[in-house]
Amino acid sequence: MKHSLETICAHAGAVADKLAGAITSPVYLSTTYNYEPRGEEPDGFVYTRLNNPTRSQLEQILTQLEQGEEAAAFASGSAAAQACFTSLSPGDHLIVNEDVYTGVRTMLLDIFIPWGLEVTFTDLTDLQNLERSIKPNTKLVWTESPTNPQLGVVDLKNLIKFCKSTQIRVAIDNTFATPYCQNPLALGADLVMHSTTKYLSGHSDVLGGALITAKQDVQWEKIRQIQQILGAVPSPFDCWLIMRGIRSFVPRMETHLKNAKAIAAFLDKHPMVEKALYPGLTSNPGYAIAKEQMRGTGAMVAILVKGGKKQAIAFIKNLKIFTNATSLGGTESLVEHRKSVEGPESPTPESLVRMSIGLENVDDLINDLDQALNGLK
Repeated sequence: MKHSLETICAHAGAVADKLAGAITSPVYLSTTYNYEPRGEEPDGFVYTRLNNPTRSQLEQILTQLEQGEEAAAFASGSAAAQACFTSLSPGDHLIVNEDVYTGVRTMLLDIFIPWGLEVTFTDLTDLQNLERSIKPNTKLVWTESPTNPQLGVVDLKNLIKFCKSTQIRVAIDNTFATPYCQNPLALGADLVMHSTTKYLSGHSDVLGGALITAKQDVQWEKIRQIQQILGAVPSPFDCWLIMRGIRSFVPRMETHLKNAKAIAAFLDKHPMVEKALYPGLTSNPGYAIAKEQMRGTGAMVAILVKGGKKQAIAFIKNLKIFTNATSLGGTESLVEHRKSVEGPESPTPESLVRMSIGLENVDDLINDLDQALNGLK
């Protein structure tokens, strides 16, 4: 029986324990498992790097959330991205959205290009750039939507349609959108990636990542092999914590989105804001596409502060409730000057401030933003 997102999340990690009847599943910390000697390769649980009951349970939940066929959990979102890129071969060509998480950019530039991948960074909010970037050896397109940190919207439906016609695989980092707002596999993507550190766990207390596949094909089996052999897997307790977080995912997202929408509307009209970047604003170039392919436009908001880098940093220093910190998706609101974090080679504007909108009272957050911006005058 197929269940709704709310039901899947409410019961995450709630398989009754056969031994005691506990409705919250135990954490299986054992590193090794007894199996029947048969003179052939064992099946079932053998060694926790290969598989683990708690991790398997998390992978089943992630598969359901993203409407895929199977999921593989990793120790971080970066480890999940690494597994995807490692499944390619030296000489393969990869197209990546220009506005992309800086960790992925650095990974490709410093590790995978020297290893042998060819990479083209281009603005995929204009699909003509995709067509211009295709090469005979192009194997994969990797993008986010909304993008990090400039909140651009990529037309996933038409990007995927074009890639299918040319037999190019598509991987979507769905961390910003979350399964609450968007399901790329339902749009035809081949892979979805998550940093489960963020909204899925939701409490800023656990590191994790995942890949979810539309089909258990040859490429997926290679990714699964990479997961098991290279061993960048989450601990059983990390998996349990992520499932704990998923139980409250839907009500948390409802508040995140409500707060973000109100805050984006406020910032869009503030005289000290040059531009508010949020897909849910009608002024956003991707608004129509976001409305078509998303059920909600996320809880990340960015602004360009009038006066450039100096004023952007002064604005952050003026804030009282928002915490200046990396990451996103927790209960608390975070803020960051992304260019300082990403480095001089980043395409992020100097005046951009990225905000992860939390679960605080929205009036308190708006008042904090207002006093911080007004302090710049």
